[in-house]
Amino acid sequence: MVDFPWGRSGDADEDSDDDVDEHPNALVVCTFQDGTLVVYEDRVEIYRVDRSRFDNKTIPADEIIGVDLAKGITIGYLQIEQVDVPVDSGGLLSDPVNANTLHFGRGGRECASEARTEILAHARG
Repeated sequence: MVDFPWGRSGDADEDSDDDVDEHPNALVVCTFQDGTLVVYEDRVEIYRVDRSRFDNKTIPADEIIGVDLAKGITIGYLQIEQVDVPVDSGGLLSDPVNANTLHFGRGGRECASEARTEILAHARG
């Protein structure tokens, strides 16, 4: 049997109890390839991995105007649309890359969908 890297059960995109313990009041916590997304009722926090070119970020719920979610074949992304922040549409063969975008493998699809639902439920922008 072939063990494809994007189908491993130990995928880094899966939720862990450690992430939830670090953010006890969070509605959703997702660990993705390029950072951790933490959704609260009044804000969204993005904690970047060390190799990221972007800094950690907090986005108030009243500045969120939408969420773009693409599950992709192998890599998907979740982009938070924020007031006064240009949306990155990516290219023909590339996903968007900006401070409000996180990328995930197949193991992160369910958490990304849950996060999108919660973000939109509390967005006020």
